[in-house]
Amino acid sequence: MRKIYLDRTAFSGAVIVNLEDTEVISAGATIYSMGAHNRNVEYQRYANDYDIQFIFDDDIPRLEFFTVPHVDIMAQDSKGGFIGTVDHQCDLESNAPICYINKELESFKISESGKDFLSKVESWQDSMKPYDKITVYCSKAEAETELEFIDLSDILP
Repeated sequence: MRKIYLDRTAFSGAVIVNLEDTEVISAGATIYSMGAHNRNVEYQRYANDYDIQFIFDDDIPRLEFFTVPHVDIMAQDSKGGFIGTVDHQCDLESNAPICYINKELESFKISESGKDFLSKVESWQDSMKPYDKITVYCSKAEAETELEFIDLSDILP
């Protein structure tokens, strides 16, 4: 079966691509940010106590990498790493795995789901295990040297 990759950084929202005898794989790293008005003492406590700095609209980091499959980044830490959901839009209520990508572009699995992550948030760094289900590239251009991407430019506005 042919594999083709869909760059999730190129657009927002849902897209369904159905091609015969083809597996379509979402790719790219995106940011899930919350409105700055949502910032409160609870989010500050996560930053202070657990080094989980959730991302808000008024302070969005620039991602210098591209992932396969898609990772939706929701937080960062003081070491330059990022926390996100794997192959699923960020939602701590979902069953999507939670991962960590460090500044050396190594990926780690933190937990099986958002609920699991929150239940042991105080020890999230101790829960990290190398995660070979994510490939982290320095850029989309690097990924394109190895992978075939679907071109949606003809159908997207």
